[in-house]
Order: sequence, then C-alpha cells, then structure tokens
Amino acid sequence: MTEPRKGALPASADMPVWSIVRGRDGASLTLSGRWIGRETALPRFTAQDLTANASRETARTPAPGGRGDIAPSSPAIQRLACDLSGVSAWDTGLIAFLWDVRQACTEAGIRFDSEPLPSPVQRLLGLLPENARPAQGASRRKGRPAFLERIGGGFIAMLAETGAIAALARQTMQASLRILSRRSGMRRSDLLNDFASAGPSALLIVGVVNFLIGAILAFVGAVQLQKFAAGIYVASLVGIASVREMAAVMTAIIMAGRTGGAYAARISTMQGNEEIDALRVFGIPISSYLVLPAVLSLVITMPLLYLYGCLIGMLGGYVVAISMLDITSLGYFHQTVIAFGPGQFVFGLVKSIVFGAFIGLTSCRIGMKAGRSAADVGIAATRAVVIGIVGVIALDAVFAVIANSVGI
Repeated sequence: MTEPRKGALPASADMPVWSIVRGRDGASLTLSGRWIGRETALPRFTAQDLTANASRETARTPAPGGRGDIAPSSPAIQRLACDLSGVSAWDTGLIAFLWDVRQACTEAGIRFDSEPLPSPVQRLLGLLPENARPAQGASRRKGRPAFLERIGGGFIAMLAETGAIAALARQTMQASLRILSRRSGMRRSDLLNDFASAGPSALLIVGVVNFLIGAILAFVGAVQLQKFAAGIYVASLVGIASVREMAAVMTAIIMAGRTGGAYAARISTMQGNEEIDALRVFGIPISSYLVLPAVLSLVITMPLLYLYGCLIGMLGGYVVAISMLDITSLGYFHQTVIAFGPGQFVFGLVKSIVFGAFIGLTSCRIGMKAGRSAADVGIAATRAVVIGIVGVIALDAVFAVIANSVGI
C-alpha cells in the first residue's frame, strides 16, 4: 500500500515527490517528477521520516475465514529499494536526496538496496562516503587539549613532516640519478624555465642586497677601527663576513622569499585545479615532473649566486672604505686576498648548495599539501617563505657549530 506522499504538494506532474510502497520482502521508495535543483526546492528526507514510515501500520485486511477480523500491523522495514521510473529529469539534487536516504537507512539499521538504480545514479552515489555522520554517543572532549598534549602533538607532527620531506628528497635524488639515462621523467623546458627564474632573474635583487650589506659592514667597521688606527682591516672584515656568512645567508633568504614562495604558490594552484590529481592518474611521478626541476635549478644557481653575492658585497665595502678611509685600491684588494683562503669559499659553496636544496624541497612539499581553495594558495606561499627563512637561519647555525668543531 502507498504511504502519504512527502514534500511539496504536487501542483503538476513535474513537481518532485516521493512515497514509500510496502511489499512482502521490503519497501520501495518511489520518486516521480523533475528532480532539478536549480528549478525548484527539492524535498528533504530525514531519519524521522523513515522511522515514521517503518513503524506505521500499513494495512488492515480481513483475516482468513471472512469474518472481518483485523490483522496485526506488518513488520518493520528491513530493506529499502528505489524506483526512479517516474523521474522525468534529474541532476545532482537527486543524488543528494538519495544520499540522505542512504544515511537515514544506516541510522535506522535498514539495508539500502541500490541495485534497481540506473547505472549513472549508482556511479555518482558511489562517489559519496557511506556514512559521513559521526556515531551517536561518541565521547567528545570539550575544551582545549592539555599543554603537554599540544607540545607532544606538535612534536610528532614535526617529525612526520620531516620524514615526508626526507622521503621526497630521496625520490628526487633517485630521479636525478636517472637523468643520465634519460628516464627521469623531467622535461628539459621545465628545468630551463626554473633555471632562468631562479638564476638570471634574481641577479638584480641579489646584487642590490649584498652591495648594501657589504657597505653597512664596512661603515660599521670603519667607525670602530678608526679609533685604533686599523682602518685597513675593514677589507678583512667585509671579506670574511661576506664569504663565510652574509653572502650565502642573505642570498638564501632572498631566494626563499622570491623563488620558494613562487614554487609553493604554483604547485598549490595546480593542486586546486586538480592538475596534481591528473598527473597521479596518468602515472606521472610528481617528484620527477615537478619537484626535480625546481630543486635542481636552485642547487645549480645558488652556488653561482653566492659567488656573485661575495663579489658584490666586497665591492660595496670597497666603495665605503675608499670614501671614508685613507686606503688605496691596491691596499684594499691585497688585504682582502690575504684575509681568507680557498677553504672559506668551499665552505660557503657547500652551505649554498644545502640552502638551495632545502628551499626547493620545503617549498614544493608545502605546495603539495596545500588545500584546494584560492585562499590556500596565499597561505602556502606565506608558509613557504617563513619556513624557508627560519630554516636557512637554523641551518646556518648548524654549519657554524660544524665549522667551529672542524676548525674552519
């Protein structure tokens, strides 16, 4: 027997309505009309509707013998099937309605039979989770977690992220070793574009910053060293500071803010446009196609930018020293050459390579784990810049301890 129809009162045959029809082996949910969400407000289906239909007496029939006795009510619904033969048109609003029906069946302990549904409806409904509602009675902890719990959770999350970056570095290294056999999956055009963005395009800002840093070091040194008639050692101060610390660190900070943020924004935009998902579907490794060109371009350009920054920094110190002190150009050059040896340059080159690899890996990792909205692109770029700058300074502190231990 047919239950009273739910939803809006049907003003015409095109209005979306539903009803439940009882049978001996279960019940059938019958739908009719046009289920187009953009045309009209679609009916809602809740667990209360299903419970009310399951507990209602469906029919009273004469008992065997013809005496007009009233039979007891039929048992509760055990299985619910769907009949869409009366639906003339539908869109995703119908899928949302059927999903609500499936959720209500799950809560009521009724088996939802999706076999009678058309195959397109089954495929779309299969994309939705079976049960997206939290279990009733589940204990929920109120308030903020304890202080030690927050510290422990943050530390565990940091270790997990460190492991993910290490795994990405291993995959990128393995892909780089396959470059010689031309099986790395990296396109040469991508490497050239990243190389041009990280190298020649950054010369101006790297030069300006390192020139000003060298000039500031020379100015501060000249003010103090003049008191002891040791102005000539300004050249040594600027040279050692540029080669050991300032050129590598300042160049890495510039690249973290300029190139690292751009990498994170680019990959997070691809994540939002589902391009990363498309690459995975086609079996293209992300580490070879996206991460390897970015990391390799920074690893190649950072040592070159470091040497360029050293020269420009010394030039800035030279301009200030010549204008403020009674020092000749030849004397400044001679004092700069004898201030440090080739080992200082090697140490700075190693630091710049590590900085470049760190910036590339962390920026790509942040972009890959970003969300899919437009706001997440800005968040990923900001996070890449902050983590890149802080990480470079932390790595420089580690290198300072190592240099002190080995006597460099």
